[in-house]
Formats: sequence, structure tokens, C-alpha cells
Amino acid sequence: MASTTVVLLIRHGENEYVSTHRLAGRTPAVSLNEKGQAQAAALVKMFAGQPIDAIYSSPLERCRETAAPLAAARTQPVHLLPGVLEVDYGRWQGQDLRELSKLPDWQQVQHFPSGFRFPEGETLREVQSRSIAAIEGVCRDHPNQVVAIFSHGDVIRTTLAHFLGVPLDLFQRIVINTAAVSVIAFHDGRPQILGMNYLAELPRFEIKQAEAEQQASVEPAGVGQAATQDGRTA
Repeated sequence: MASTTVVLLIRHGENEYVSTHRLAGRTPAVSLNEKGQAQAAALVKMFAGQPIDAIYSSPLERCRETAAPLAAARTQPVHLLPGVLEVDYGRWQGQDLRELSKLPDWQQVQHFPSGFRFPEGETLREVQSRSIAAIEGVCRDHPNQVVAIFSHGDVIRTTLAHFLGVPLDLFQRIVINTAAVSVIAFHDGRPQILGMNYLAELPRFEIKQAEAEQQASVEPAGVGQAATQDGRTA
């Protein structure tokens, strides 16, 4: 019998690591800030009237806190899904992205990420593989249902790249803001991307002057968008 599962991939809300350009990684006890709490509340309104049959989350606090208002509004439990846990950034965890962008390894992350292992951490191929496996498992468990999965920017971006048929080395082209929603429908296992980076409220688009060039900037989404000292995004 044919079946369809709709997966809502939702990035956690803002926290102080995001707002100060630090790479939180798997740092424990990273909670939502005031803006992040407002974003989590806005998701409840955004999904009003939408059928959601199950809610899953990365085990980290910032994802569980983002999922909590939606789960409470619907009196549903939040199931932990380790496969969509944040990237293990190894020694880069907790560091300032503006400083990391000065390292020689940064260029490999930008231009050949599929071949890079974070120092004492994971490769993005490993991240992508475990996330895909977790989502496919959720689809098998929820035929003909809509499922919300709360995860992290780089996890979502590498996952979307796979289902879009985009090489992992180009995943940096995908932008996922905090509390943004991306939607994948699986028809008998075949993926269709219905939307990416939906926001309850548009971000403020800011043009930053940097020497002779100008570049549009939005919130940093992960290792691909660190604000450098001269104001550009990398």
C-alpha cells in the first residue's frame, strides 16, 4: 500500500552562542535566549491547524526547549532522536567562528567539506549519514503521518543537500536560520522538498560595508557563515 510521510525539519531557536558567533556544538546546558523563546512560541502559532502526529528532537537542551511549547500545546511527548544530534566539532566546539575562519582548515570546510574531519570530531559525511538514517527510520514508523523533528543548522543543511541531490561539498549554499522550518514529503520513500527555511517572521536583511565589496548578511547558520572581523560573512 502506498504511503506518504511529511517531515518538518526545524532548527532550534536562538541562544547566546548563535548571537555571539560562537560554535556551541554539543556544549551542555546551552539554553534559548529571550529571542529563542519567542521563536519557539511563534512556531506554535505557525503550526496551528496543521496535523502533527509525532514530535522528535535532538537530545540537546536548545532543541528540546524549542520543541517544548509545541508539544505542550498539543499534549504530545517529545521523543529524543540521537541521529539528529548536533555535529561533533571536536576541538572547535565553543570557539569564536570569527577566529576559526582565520585557520587554514577553514578553507577546506568551505570548499571541500566532504573531505574534512573536525579536529577530534566528526566528518560531515558521518553527520549526513546518521541524520538520513534517523529520518528514514522515523518515516518507517510513521506512514501517512506528519512528523516534526527539531535539530541543528548544519545537520539540517547536510540532510537537505542529500535529499535535493546536491553534492555535500555544496551544502554551504543552503541557509537555515534559527527556528526555520524545512519540509520534505516522502512518497513510498521517494523524497520531495516542499519548502526550505520557512520563517514565522522574516529576518532583518542587512547590507554590511567591507572595503570595496558589499554582501547581504543574515544570522549565522553554522560553520559556513561566520562573521569575520571586517564585517563580511564567510
